[in-house]
Amino acid sequence: MQTAYITHSLCLKHDMGALHPECPARIHAIEDQLIASGLFGYLQQHDAPEVTREQLLRVHDAAYIDSIQSAAPQHGTVELDGDTIMNPYTYPAALRAAGAAVMGVDLVMAGRVENAFCNIRPPGHHAERARAMGFCLFNNIAVAAAYALDAHGLSRVAIADFDVHHGNGTEHIFHDDPRVMLCSTFQHPFYPYVGAYSGNDHIINVPMRAGDGSEKFREAVIDQWLPALERFQPELLLISAGFDAHRDDDMSMIRLVDADYGWVTGQLKQVAEKHCHKRIVSALEGGYELHALGRSAMAHIKVLSGL
Repeated sequence: MQTAYITHSLCLKHDMGALHPECPARIHAIEDQLIASGLFGYLQQHDAPEVTREQLLRVHDAAYIDSIQSAAPQHGTVELDGDTIMNPYTYPAALRAAGAAVMGVDLVMAGRVENAFCNIRPPGHHAERARAMGFCLFNNIAVAAAYALDAHGLSRVAIADFDVHHGNGTEHIFHDDPRVMLCSTFQHPFYPYVGAYSGNDHIINVPMRAGDGSEKFREAVIDQWLPALERFQPELLLISAGFDAHRDDDMSMIRLVDADYGWVTGQLKQVAEKHCHKRIVSALEGGYELHALGRSAMAHIKVLSGL
């Protein structure tokens, strides 16, 4: 079975300004690498639908959803915070980004594909129940997890997050829900300056120091993620795929390389093969040096696809 590739043209129209690192060119950087490698044609391509209000309400407050919709400008831009800016296309793009993750769940649960990669923006893992931050409006991966639990009747969903920034929004949403395991590596202390201690058994936070590099990252996955996932035995595996821990990305200082993303994807794929009927849905989070992003995402998707 193929890997699904889910995106939408509106994700290219969300634009926070010429100097903002979370830019439309990120979508093209990944797609260009997939095309140049010859991999793109082997992926099952889909346009993302809009997420529904019901799907958003599983993880976001109604008043917050309304506030994001009402904040959307007719022209120009509006700042939600110093990092997170809306233009007229941001709100519809955010609906498609979350909708892509939901579509990925439907595709893998129906057995139409083994796994899916959502090349989407705005990203999501910093968005809390009632707060936009860190370039994120709706928590795409959290929407997908809650949808899988409620609409598909699953009992255990795991989220692996290797973005260099802690997915505070995902932890905030699922901190008290033991049906969802979050396994996260991130630079600490670093934005958003939380996450060192979760205080429960289903949030597996592994803070890393600047300069730790590939060896420490792989140790974290082998020593902490994999035993936790083995105990949890998830029925579906979701990935917050941030590529900003790369050594070429000046957003951070963990210093991973392209091969680390292929390696961690292989480790997670083994978990999915054992416990999840191979079902994985991956959604783009960070990654801001365009060449490194394209190469790293291609390494990730290549392993997902098995090609």
